Amino acid sequence: MSGTIRYTIRPYDTIWMLAQVFNTTVDSVMELNPGVDPRNLQIGQVITLAPGYQYYESYPDQPTENMTDTSMMMDLTSYLRLLWEQHVVWTRMTIMALIHELPEAQLITQRLLRNAVDFAEALANFYGEETAQEFSDLFTQHITIAAELVQAAKSGDNAAYTEIEQRWYNNADQIAAYLAEINPYWNEDDWEAMLDEHLGLLSANVADMVTQNYAASIEGYDDIELHALEMADMMAEGISMQFPD
Repeated sequence: MSGTIRYTIRPYDTIWMLAQVFNTTVDSVMELNPGVDPRNLQIGQVITLAPGYQYYESYPDQPTENMTDTSMMMDLTSYLRLLWEQHVVWTRMTIMALIHELPEAQLITQRLLRNAVDFAEALANFYGEETAQEFSDLFTQHITIAAELVQAAKSGDNAAYTEIEQRWYNNADQIAAYLAEINPYWNEDDWEAMLDEHLGLLSANVADMVTQNYAASIEGYDDIELHALEMADMMAEGISMQFPD
């Protein structure tokens, strides 16, 4: 079928999430898969999708070849943008789920945690599995500490919030240092500044949601999204400079 791909269901996938990732609609997915039960997706199940124009395919298994080629650089940037976009989308959904005690909060949080694994798989192509796993561990801490911060903000425990926030920023500094360690074109100070801004934007968004200032929360998310894309571009540029051949 022209314009379609075959996709294998992974843990925590939902029809709605796939529609967002592949820039299509739930109705389109269901029309292409009339026998699929959207409430009972099975890991390993293969479905048909018709990606929209903004869909970015997974990065190739050998991405270090010909990185100076414009098309390869665009693929790398696009894929890292996808991962950072997913990170902030699922982070916001997790914040909302925890604050409003949504019944699917645990599933949403688990999907957010998969983002760290997805980043590790992308970085492993360049740096090997061990190095990528160390990044994944640090990024998982970033996510779990954020969840703790939301709970402290919701409960109004200022002392706990301050302690957790400090751990969050310390973790960001560790991520910045690690990135600079594995790639000479990733500057530690630059990454510290970028990650600190990321945390500041998220903290403000949490505060807006806790105080029910939803208009400011939505407006603030636009800033979070744009900043995440800047981090993706900085990450892609560093990799392309480190692996020019």
